[in-house]
Amino acid sequence: MSEEKKEEKKEEKSVVSRRAFIGGTIAGLVVGAAAAYGATTMMPAGPKPPVGAPKEAIRGKFISLTVNGKATSLWVDARWSLANTLRNSQGLRGTVKGCDYGECGSCTVIVDGRAMPSCMVLAIDADGRTIQTIEGVSEGGKLSALQETMIKHRAFQCGFCGPGFIMSAKALLDKKSRPTEDEIREALSGNVCRCTGYHRIVESLLIVTGQKQPLERISSGAIA
Repeated sequence: MSEEKKEEKKEEKSVVSRRAFIGGTIAGLVVGAAAAYGATTMMPAGPKPPVGAPKEAIRGKFISLTVNGKATSLWVDARWSLANTLRNSQGLRGTVKGCDYGECGSCTVIVDGRAMPSCMVLAIDADGRTIQTIEGVSEGGKLSALQETMIKHRAFQCGFCGPGFIMSAKALLDKKSRPTEDEIREALSGNVCRCTGYHRIVESLLIVTGQKQPLERISSGAIA
């Protein structure tokens, strides 16, 4: 066989092999696409989109509250917290804003008998609730026994956290007149004080509930 014929056969084989490769690749792609399509069509359908126009977000509304024994009605923005509403709309500035994340407890108020950080409650969700703030703790224009005891025994230093501690303590004492020390510490666990070691605060509650005798001498340092 001549060299020319050998070269022609090599070229023919090369063309055939290239055609076979391309054909096989295309066939594989077609089969893969068909399998993927079949798997997709067999999958369960997802949730259907809601029919009709979307509902408009609530921007605000009038709510009714009982604050410190006084019924009141006011318009609130849907984004306002109860803390901001009490301070800015009701003028109750004793509700102190601290962290604004529900961590420090300085803005604690009593809502339907429960101590709550008011920065974590939307005012719009407080509709119909009964709320007590630090301004409503005094009795007949005088400080309550709880407030007097805490002041006398110097439970606080700077006083910033005081309203929150008093409200948490009052919520506890409203439910149990003689709580144990462990119960007191548990009730106050959501309140943070950066000045004291909490000892005087807990001690004041034990004194006001008659479980410990009032201290005879109180100094700026240790209590004797």
